[in-house]
Amino acid sequence: MDNFDWKIISALQLDGRLTNQEIGEKVGLSASQCSRRRTALEESGIIMGYSARVNGHAIGLQVLAYVHINLRAHDPHSMASFQQIIEAQAAIQEVHMVSGEADYLLKIVASNLEQLADFISHKLLASEVISHVKSFVVLKKLKQVSQLPTRPV
Repeated sequence: MDNFDWKIISALQLDGRLTNQEIGEKVGLSASQCSRRRTALEESGIIMGYSARVNGHAIGLQVLAYVHINLRAHDPHSMASFQQIIEAQAAIQEVHMVSGEADYLLKIVASNLEQLADFISHKLLASEVISHVKSFVVLKKLKQVSQLPTRPV
């Protein structure tokens, strides 16, 4: 990747709807050069896709929580069962295997606290493979970005 590829990625992270002509104007390349580079970035898996950012509050998702999960065991059956749980639940936005006190960190959205409590009780704690759940409700977002840094941190 060269400087032009980084500039293309930066531009697309800010607005994925840009045409190749518009990107070219921003980064100093022709539309056809941008098209070839964009296609190469997509085919290599660097650009994974395009989507719309949706305001959760505007569609009724008022609660955001992060949930620590511990499994009872780490055998293949438990891991597969946990994978099925997280894949089946649209409320679970992200899942990360982490170090420290928890095995996993989940990002969960809900309409309200009652719905979150119901989700935790009936979807997570009801599972035979999950031994411990600890939730953290977000009171206020101070920063949220979806763009990755395009320069070394």
